[in-house]
Amino acid sequence: MPTLPRTLAAVALLMATQTACAHPRPTTPEAARLVRLEVIDRDTGAALPQYRHRREAWVAGEDDQPYTLRLTNMTGARVLVVLSVDGVNVVTGESADPAQPGYVLAPYASAEIDGWRKSMQEVAAFRFSHAGDSYAARTGRPFDLGVIGAAVFREAAPVEPWPMPAPPIARAERSAPPARAAEAVADAAAGAPAPASPLGTAHGERRWSPSARTRFERASRQADELIALRYDRHEALVARGVIRFERQPWLAREPRAFPGGFVPDP
Repeated sequence: MPTLPRTLAAVALLMATQTACAHPRPTTPEAARLVRLEVIDRDTGAALPQYRHRREAWVAGEDDQPYTLRLTNMTGARVLVVLSVDGVNVVTGESADPAQPGYVLAPYASAEIDGWRKSMQEVAAFRFSHAGDSYAARTGRPFDLGVIGAAVFREAAPVEPWPMPAPPIARAERSAPPARAAEAVADAAAGAPAPASPLGTAHGERRWSPSARTRFERASRQADELIALRYDRHEALVARGVIRFERQPWLAREPRAFPGGFVPDP
């Protein structure tokens, strides 16, 4: 018998037209002010480390690794988060646009988004995958693989902010520019080759993930915050220079002829 998730996120019924509107430049999750975005390894419950590189943030994933997106509202009012993976809206399956439906988060609440929404009760799990097996590629949209996006909207005429709750007791948990296959590799570490194709996100197994409908009026057609988080395989991030010196610690500084000390055992 499945258990209810710790927090339920409501799917907002917003049939807004996709009118062209200038939105802010994407920021990294670390710099976000309204919503915290994390990628959670579903096998371990740990958040994947985020690496900064050239004004972008990256996480490293592996083929067939299941993951969850954790959203945390850092404000005292409700917010709407339009969420995309590989350029695809995770609720509707459309090519992503900030005007589309998304998830509504209560003040200071967290929600874990397990996959592509298939109904009000189920999702198809997120799994990192080879580019050709990704949901975006299998639906004819392989051009924006390797990026997770969140467009955050404040609510019109919000109620008085809720008081900040006390920190919860810690317990073990269970859940930008596109990446192109032909993109040149920058700052390659010791000539390490990049993989033949970028990492994508597959349409995985069905998971029970109930949600509820709600009404939400955006304060503005323009998103208050755009967040972008890129991802690829670990070896690709080393090749790009995103993860530096992890496998070549001798490159971290210039060699010295007399570093001092005595001869240690090898």
